[in-house]
Amino acid sequence: MTGRVAKVMVLVTLFLVACTRTTPNATHSPTPTPIPGNIAWTDCGGGFQCGTVQVPLDYSRPEARKIALALIRIQARNHATRIGSLLVNPGGPGESGIEYLRADLSSLGNLNQRFDLVAWDPRGVAGSTPVTCVDGPQEDAYLSIDSVLDDPQEKADAIQADKDFAAGCQSRSGDLLPFMDSASTAKDMDQIRAVVGDAKLTYLGFSYGTYIGQWYAHLFPTHVRALSLDGVVNPKVSANDSLLAQVVGFEQNLQAFLADCKARSSCLYGQSGDPGTKLTALMSRLDTTPLKVGTRQLTRALAMTGVLQALYSQSLWRPLDQGLTAADRGDGRILLLIADLYNQRNSDGSYKNLFNGAYHSTYCLDFPAPSDIATYDKLGPAFTKASPFFGPWSQYGNLQCGLWPVKPKSAQGPLTVEGAPPILLVGGTNDPATPYADAQSVNQQIAGSVLLTRRGNGHTSYDASPCAHAAEDAYLIDLTVPAGGTICPS
Repeated sequence: MTGRVAKVMVLVTLFLVACTRTTPNATHSPTPTPIPGNIAWTDCGGGFQCGTVQVPLDYSRPEARKIALALIRIQARNHATRIGSLLVNPGGPGESGIEYLRADLSSLGNLNQRFDLVAWDPRGVAGSTPVTCVDGPQEDAYLSIDSVLDDPQEKADAIQADKDFAAGCQSRSGDLLPFMDSASTAKDMDQIRAVVGDAKLTYLGFSYGTYIGQWYAHLFPTHVRALSLDGVVNPKVSANDSLLAQVVGFEQNLQAFLADCKARSSCLYGQSGDPGTKLTALMSRLDTTPLKVGTRQLTRALAMTGVLQALYSQSLWRPLDQGLTAADRGDGRILLLIADLYNQRNSDGSYKNLFNGAYHSTYCLDFPAPSDIATYDKLGPAFTKASPFFGPWSQYGNLQCGLWPVKPKSAQGPLTVEGAPPILLVGGTNDPATPYADAQSVNQQIAGSVLLTRRGNGHTSYDASPCAHAAEDAYLIDLTVPAGGTICPS
């Protein structure tokens, strides 16, 4: 389950068109790394400038192989009051920062008055030196496989698919895989901070970007000016426990959608029968008889992905209503479109590399998972209890990490921060992807941090709440932290 989705309005627009037709124990200073030279910024349209910086693949051998990081920036609108650069990361892991900044610039307009906005494609991602694992048809097949492993053949097929995917990653990108951890990405961030000329880092990180931000504060506490971490990932929680908490969160958001649908006469899916009952029946039909969509099929796995995607933001509840209504009538186009946007499938059948290596190559190093199948077999009752809908579908979700060809270099655990200024943490009370309890836990882990709470559904708060938006802007611009216990509505 990936990070902050920056394409909400793009998705809604497309929908409307379719409808009308390690345990680190102490803060430390890493090995000094030579700072790269100046970036040769060039115009890349829309007021943006693009550039590339070379960083070490392996920070323990900084003079050895370098990899390229692709950057984008838009300069501060008010040069007279410019503070410096603001580095932004949308999460994932594996989301393209370049695509995010281009798509979401209007939301960051207030910050752009005072800051050069800078984003980058992290190591292994998109325009930077990328990790790849399979080709487009192979990715189609992999993402279509039913992950509700309710018969022996399905289970054998899914396990083999995970093994084949991991082998493809090793074959195509094995030289990169050992160095895709978030600690290395945090070191990349410090290189970027230096090359854009800032003495200290100002950073806005969403979802998994909050984990990268925590690593930065752990490694470089005296280089921090301000870190706003929105949708907080908890480094203490294991991969399977984290997934279980997400299953709980998505179930709560699903029930909120279904209740809203039953209460509103404008919700088509609730007009002829109970929407929850209809949803369960639809997925059961798709399990045995996928819907044909052109030359492709809407399988249960892809339909579940479409539902999951739509629960990231209440702005997607209307497309979800329309997609489910259409699928009930035999038209799977809208749900498949939503799933394709989540999976980042291009119109020509190729994929961006979020789920073609970038996500797993980082997450599997940061959050190790068991490799024995029996461990996942035992998860069934807890996952089904947490969500009869999402639980069985997610039960074996971390097996890919258990089979990953590269193992973590250090144990997973809390990230201590000593000597940094106050860090702002932002959590939504019904955030499905990064549960509120994780923001509360990290608030306790990081001394001097401040927790801002948003009441409501959906993942991350910056674009969901004008109150949270204003508080984060004020902190990043003026270093004004909200009062402890501040609660924002959605």
